[in-house]
Amino acid sequence: MEIEELYENTVPAEADLLDDVTETAASGMAILTERVERLIRLCEKLSRENQTLRAQNLELQVERDELREKNEQSRSRIEAMVVRLKSLE
Repeated sequence: MEIEELYENTVPAEADLLDDVTETAASGMAILTERVERLIRLCEKLSRENQTLRAQNLELQVERDELREKNEQSRSRIEAMVVRLKSLE
């Protein structure tokens, strides 16, 4: 009887192996889930940063265009002054 009881109370080796596989799969899924969540947060952060940079870029383009226009106006005025000075001679 003692040997029969021993076999009745033991867990087959396959069950331990399956538990290990299940735990490994569960921990693997947890790691994968955390990585995916980090990637999602990173994508959201980069998207916000991209929007900010696009807005800054647009502002800088507008400022550049305004400065080019002022530069052209200054150039025209200087050229007009040079013509007037030459005509005074």
